[in-house]
Amino acid sequence: MNRILVIDDDVELCELLTDYLTREGLQVETAHDGERGAERALSGEYALVVLDIMLPGSSGFDVLRRIRAASKVPVLMLTARGDDVDRIVGLEMGADDYLPKPFNPRELVARIRAIRRRVEPRLERETGPGKAAERVVVGDVQLDPGARVVLQRGHPVDLTSVEFTLLEVLLRASGQVVTREELAKEVLGRRLSPYDRSIDVHVCSLRRKLGHQLGDAERIKTVRGVGYLYTHPPDPVGEEAPKG
Repeated sequence: MNRILVIDDDVELCELLTDYLTREGLQVETAHDGERGAERALSGEYALVVLDIMLPGSSGFDVLRRIRAASKVPVLMLTARGDDVDRIVGLEMGADDYLPKPFNPRELVARIRAIRRRVEPRLERETGPGKAAERVVVGDVQLDPGARVVLQRGHPVDLTSVEFTLLEVLLRASGQVVTREELAKEVLGRRLSPYDRSIDVHVCSLRRKLGHQLGDAERIKTVRGVGYLYTHPPDPVGEEAPKG
């Protein structure tokens, strides 16, 4: 599905993006206020939503809150350049990524493609050479890449698409440090820019949803100045076999 929804009250910008994204093979629809944008975003007709924070009536944050209450559709937020607080709040509320204004349309296309590559691996596996993705189990967490489902002690955990991919990368490397640069490339599909806290915010969200502790150890450890490590629990000690 190539349909993209752009929610922005700047009509001229919407026309520019529609023209540019259409030439990139995407079908673009626009909404210029939060109320209409939220209704369209929740219709289930779009592969991704581009959402501006500054909107008349309902703010972009209000729209994002409504979307995340009922949908996992990927959301790329447009923020004011240099406004780090808005970026962090948007990520904490469930946005997949952000792009500061003004921006180059080519950068927007690159971000959209990176998000879509991340959220559509299931389709690639299903059309691949018949090899099912193996589930990943570490401690009390089980992750199914094919179904994109995470269970903790048998109960489903509600994660955004970026949180799911981040958790998968960390689980597969459990017991080893993964650098922030590696996580940005694998999870966000882009290089980590200076002062970019996107990965850190998503890690904090995972900690909140999964719990900070894994047994007696910290679940996701911060390796200061390097990256993160998902704790690999020790192998259980088997019971002594009965003597025959």
